[in-house]
Amino acid sequence: MVWVALLGPVIALLVHLSPTAVGRSLSAPGALEPLAVSLEASALALAVLVVIGTPLAYLLAHHRLPGTRWWEAGLLVSLLMPPLVIGLLLVFMVGPATPIGALLARVHLSATNTFLALVVAEVYEAAPYYVLGAQAAFASVDRGLEEQAGLLGDRPRQVIRRVTLPLAAPGLATALATGWARAIGAFGAVIIIAYHPYGLPMQIWTTLDETGLASALPFALLLLVVALPLPLLAYGWSARARARH
Repeated sequence: MVWVALLGPVIALLVHLSPTAVGRSLSAPGALEPLAVSLEASALALAVLVVIGTPLAYLLAHHRLPGTRWWEAGLLVSLLMPPLVIGLLLVFMVGPATPIGALLARVHLSATNTFLALVVAEVYEAAPYYVLGAQAAFASVDRGLEEQAGLLGDRPRQVIRRVTLPLAAPGLATALATGWARAIGAFGAVIIIAYHPYGLPMQIWTTLDETGLASALPFALLLLVVALPLPLLAYGWSARARARH
């Protein structure tokens, strides 16, 4: 019963949708453009998280940063901060009237109502989910195995490549999938700083506002279809990996 209750919204969505309505909505001219925008922006946001967040998570897990607790507190604040507040604060951080905004303007870029703004908003909404998840994955690796590899002559980078990353991989995959779902579904910060171009969440909102609930449901289904498979696959792989160990 709990399982049914938790999936109640998804069940309601499927009950109120018909294949005809989905086909008619998604076959309209330009209907799939928000999907392409969301996929591209979320892929870029995820790449930023991997490149910057993975080393940060590793250093935090191994207590190699000064003030580790302060770093963790900052991530928790970002995690708990309402997305609308994140969007408002981003305007004051990277908006046109800020030093960062002025620097971007020199290279003909803007972090408000542009594709770049959408990526920035998604990064800030998803970053704490990925970094904290990756930190937990690295922290779960047996330090004894890493030390033994070092004693056998492996250099630190070899230890990371041969021991740490393979053992942390299931947890990293889960963190990455969670970050993906959070990025592609980002709305609170996006509506403030990146109203255009429309991604799927903004398309759902504008369709709901302009033509009503029934018209927005096909786009909601599309968002679920692209957002959920990766987290579910990552969870399944992680569960099998834990069972083997």
